[in-house]
Amino acid sequence: MTGSRSKLDVSGNRNVRSEQNVQSHALVVRIAHWLMALSIVLLIASGWRIYDASPIFGFRFPVWTTLGGDVETALAVHNDPGVATAIAWHFAAMWLLLASYLSFVLWGLFSGHFWRDFLPVGPQSFLRDFIAAARFRLEHRLGEYNAVQRVFYWGVLALVALMLLSGIAIWKPVQTYPLEALLGGFQGARIVHFAGMALIAGFIVVHVTLVILVPRTFIAMVTGRAEEPAPHRPTETVP
Repeated sequence: MTGSRSKLDVSGNRNVRSEQNVQSHALVVRIAHWLMALSIVLLIASGWRIYDASPIFGFRFPVWTTLGGDVETALAVHNDPGVATAIAWHFAAMWLLLASYLSFVLWGLFSGHFWRDFLPVGPQSFLRDFIAAARFRLEHRLGEYNAVQRVFYWGVLALVALMLLSGIAIWKPVQTYPLEALLGGFQGARIVHFAGMALIAGFIVVHVTLVILVPRTFIAMVTGRAEEPAPHRPTETVP
């Protein structure tokens, strides 16, 4: 949201005084955002412990990066390396993600947030802004989303939906057989689930990096509003 106010001085010049660039988020958006962030972190950490019990690829995640309790204690008490605990965390976080994701999507649809802030976007505008971003020449205005951000936000919303669907296919492969078959069978669903996790983790890295570069976006997501001076405009002379 940008704008400018003009004012005539005694010499007849119009001094253009920049307003603030403002970014604001409704309470429901902020709550949903932080709950999704928490649930995704819990899902990734617990998912890595579950993955380590039956790896798809030729590597395992370090135990300290996973969620499921101390391995030695779990083995001594339950004869299990913390997988059961990780699964309990995974399901709890999954329901939290589902609730917060649906709240965010429904708000975005009915409030007009999606159409107002994430559209329009097309290949040409994405390519233009992506090249500018790669050359560190992409201008950022608080409260406005460039084409790269719009595509990334649509992409991560689609990825979360894919993660929920592939997770259900892994959880209930018999009951959801058509979905499981669509994803390439049980092992295919696991690969899709893993790939989705990797892409979301990559998005988180990019997202956090951008927040560090533009810290006022963090303020807006915490307090509901942040502002900064709009780009300076030169003085205009009234003919």
